[in-house]
Amino acid sequence: MLARAVKLFYNISVIDMKKLKELRKSMGYTCAQMGEMLGMCTAFYWQIENKKRGLYYNTAKKIAKIFNLKPDDLFYDEEID
Repeated sequence: MLARAVKLFYNISVIDMKKLKELRKSMGYTCAQMGEMLGMCTAFYWQIENKKRGLYYNTAKKIAKIFNLKPDDLFYDEEID
């Protein structure tokens, strides 16, 4: 019996992508460099950063790892009740 993979994703309507964009720029990374580090094309990364594409939890973990952060610390400003 094969285990079924669950694709959890963040609700992009409540994510603060400005923080991601500002952090990326402050570190001197371009969208192309982020895409390369994440194993995706530039356009795909740009769509995530601009809330045009959903953000799966595994991708959020990879992005956060680049900045030595936890996903919730990067994508949310305050704790969720």
